[in-house]
Amino acid sequence: MEIEEFSRRLSFLRTNKNVSARDMSLSIGQSPSYINNIETCVSFPSMTAFFYICDYLGITPQEFFDVDSKDPVKEKELMRAVKGLSGEQLDHLIAIAKGLNNKREI
Repeated sequence: MEIEEFSRRLSFLRTNKNVSARDMSLSIGQSPSYINNIETCVSFPSMTAFFYICDYLGITPQEFFDVDSKDPVKEKELMRAVKGLSGEQLDHLIAIAKGLNNKREI
């Protein structure tokens, strides 16, 4: 992942969480402009800071880099919700998800 893509992903995930760059910066113990500087490619986080960012967003580093995942927090919630469902119930959910994806592509 290039720096620009990293910056866009951070901005996307932060916006999804409905938090300002300033509030996120302060919440992870950084200066008010820290996240903004990363999102504008002025700076890049250390590995330790990256882990704090992921923790703040409620995701794993792997989920951060999975750019196909639009909302990793909700995806995890969905996965927890489907545990224990029968095969038939899972088939219904799969059909619903496929139907929603097809409507989105139209």
